[in-house]
Amino acid sequence: MNIALIGYGKMGHEIEQIAIQRGHQIVARIDLTTNDTFESPAFCSANVAIEFTRPDAAINNIRKCFEAGVPVVCGTTGWANQLSTIRKEMETTNGTLFWASNFSLGVNLFFALNRYLAKLMNPFNDYNISMIEVHHTQKLDAPSGTAITLAESIIEELDRKSKWVKDIQQQPDELAIASIREGNVLGIHEIIYESEMDTISIKHDAKSRRGFALGAVLAAEFTYNKKGFLGMNDLLAFL
Repeated sequence: MNIALIGYGKMGHEIEQIAIQRGHQIVARIDLTTNDTFESPAFCSANVAIEFTRPDAAINNIRKCFEAGVPVVCGTTGWANQLSTIRKEMETTNGTLFWASNFSLGVNLFFALNRYLAKLMNPFNDYNISMIEVHHTQKLDAPSGTAITLAESIIEELDRKSKWVKDIQQQPDELAIASIREGNVLGIHEIIYESEMDTISIKHDAKSRRGFALGAVLAAEFTYNKKGFLGMNDLLAFL
């Protein structure tokens, strides 16, 4: 399969290594440090593009993929409030978009565990819930896309929570997400249920970028020859 990389930083290099190991060819690399463009024959020859850049660049990159007729797997977070608009544009252009807030298979198992625990905790009103997420200092969005996905799943299952807020809970129906940016932390997410009697918590701690990169390449393989909007639930059901 021919793959184009949009963004050639640390994640792009990790994705490239895994893609080559799995027998794929990198035909284009679009980044500030490269000369490839969305209009180049090399990019247009790609079966799938994988996009990991910045929130302020992702939407335009996705649109460029739609214009070129190249399916795109996007792992950039921080722009999900415009996802419905992009999905409409995808439908208009007959494009293909695979989007996820996190491509790690372990994190997606954590998503399922988080939802199940929230469902179990719904009747137990003595427990308040909060979340802590920690990432490296270069991460631009806060809370992380992963934290927002976790929070939205909890809100769907817990009757006593109706919205998430950043850092400090002021009303009983709020779920507070504390965002910490330090060092080179790849991603830690912890959900905490606390009462006067005890504390229950679940936690995911990413050890390397490889898990995210592998998930992105698996998503690209899954997206090949498909149309429409896809996500990790589609991929996990296939694996």
